[in-house]
Amino acid sequence: MVDLDMLGYRECWQLQEQHHAEVVAGEEERVLVVEHPPVITLGRRADDARKHLKVDEKLLKQLGVEVVESDRGGDITFHGPGQVVVYPIIRLADHGLSVGGYVRRLELAMIETLKVFGLDAHREDGMVGTWVHYHGMTAKVGAIGVRIRQGVSMHGLALNVDTDLSFFDLIVPCGLKERGVTSMRKLLRDACPSYVAVKSVLCRKVIEQLSLPSERKVEAHVESPLRESVAEAWLIE
Repeated sequence: MVDLDMLGYRECWQLQEQHHAEVVAGEEERVLVVEHPPVITLGRRADDARKHLKVDEKLLKQLGVEVVESDRGGDITFHGPGQVVVYPIIRLADHGLSVGGYVRRLELAMIETLKVFGLDAHREDGMVGTWVHYHGMTAKVGAIGVRIRQGVSMHGLALNVDTDLSFFDLIVPCGLKERGVTSMRKLLRDACPSYVAVKSVLCRKVIEQLSLPSERKVEAHVESPLRESVAEAWLIE
């Protein structure tokens, strides 16, 4: 597990590329965990995703929100403080995982994490991510967008712990107009656990779900049922 603390999206993406190349070359797999400054990311179909941006980029600049065209699958989403983001860099074949199976494991890691803190989360048929029932509606609490290149994963999951949800009003999250976004803070209020506590549990659950060695040292930050037919949600090369 490589803990990057708070790191900009572009800088983290560059680190992902470095780690990805090393894992493709046969080096040890690793999982990156990070918290990003405010950023809106667009999936690989950026033109389509940009249609779900509700404000102009001049206003976003005033708000201190970066916009990045990513190479991950999926549509448009927001990352920011209070959100635990996990990027596994693993060889799927080594774990006997299809792309759909891999995404299911990421969903389960979030579901199991939320269960630890007393929240009942679930998958939504035909959709990607982790969901909860809240005041008569279904809201997304955890998002997933990945890329598989040369059999090795990049990008990953984001779980809203104490995220400022007003940022999601700037977009149509994941292009789903009829679905809301929520956070552990909104659901649990004063009973919400600390960011550090959730990060610790989520990292452990990701390692368990992906059957990775659990004894790996956490490194300090150094600057520098889902159907296979929905696999178009991710970029596979």
